[in-house]
Amino acid sequence: MKRVIVITGTSKGIGHNLAINYLENGDIVIGCSRGTSTIEHKNYKHFSLEVNNEKNVISMIRTTKKEFKKIDILLNNAGIASMNHFLTTSLSSVEKIFATNFMGTFLFSREVSKVMMKQKSGAIINYTTVASALRLEGEAIYAASKAAIENLTQTISKELAPFNITVNAIGPTPINTDLIKAVPKEKIEKLLEKQAIKRVGTFEDIKNVIDFFSDKKSNFITGQIIYLGGVHN
Repeated sequence: MKRVIVITGTSKGIGHNLAINYLENGDIVIGCSRGTSTIEHKNYKHFSLEVNNEKNVISMIRTTKKEFKKIDILLNNAGIASMNHFLTTSLSSVEKIFATNFMGTFLFSREVSKVMMKQKSGAIINYTTVASALRLEGEAIYAASKAAIENLTQTISKELAPFNITVNAIGPTPINTDLIKAVPKEKIEKLLEKQAIKRVGTFEDIKNVIDFFSDKKSNFITGQIIYLGGVHN
C-alpha cells in the first residue's frame, strides 16, 4: 500500500530532495510552495499557495483527502530564516517569519490531523533548529518562531495521542541549502564549534531522523525533539 505524504516547501532544498526521494521509493507525495511545481512525476501533486493562507491550506488538504482517501505522514518543511540583531529587525520581518514558520506549521498540522484522526493513525514531523537550543545571537526571531513550534509539537502530541498520531520535531544544524547561502562563512564555523560533531548537516542526516519518526515501529515515540550534531552549550 503506497503511503501518502504531504510535504510543505517542495520547490527547493530539503523539501524538494525529500519529495524526490519518497517518489523514487514508490510513495505518493503531495507538495506545495509559493511557485509552480519543479517536480514532474505521476505520483506527485502540487499546490501553489502560501502556507499561512488558511483557506488555501484547508482546500489543499480536503482535495488530498478526497483523491487519496488518507494521509500517512505530514512533513512541515516550509520555513524561512533571518539573521539580524534584534535591534535592527523590523516588525514586518518578524510577522513574515512567524507567518511562514509557525502559522504554516499550525495550519497544516490542524488540517492534516483531522484526516489522521478519522483513520486513527499518522505521523507529523515538524522542524525546529539548533539556533533555538543554542540561543544563537543574530537569530532571535527565527529561533523564537522555532521555539514556538517545539512547544506546539509537545503539546499537540498529547492532544493527538488518543488518535494514534505521533508528533515529533527535528532540529537540523546548518545544511548546504539556500537558507544559509547568505550567512558569512565565519558565522557558520562559529556555530559548528558549538556542536559536538563539527560539520554541516547533510540531506541524509535529516532523512534518517524523519524516517525514524515516521516508521510504523516508532508509534510509541511522540513529543520528542531531536537536534542534529550534538548540541551543547
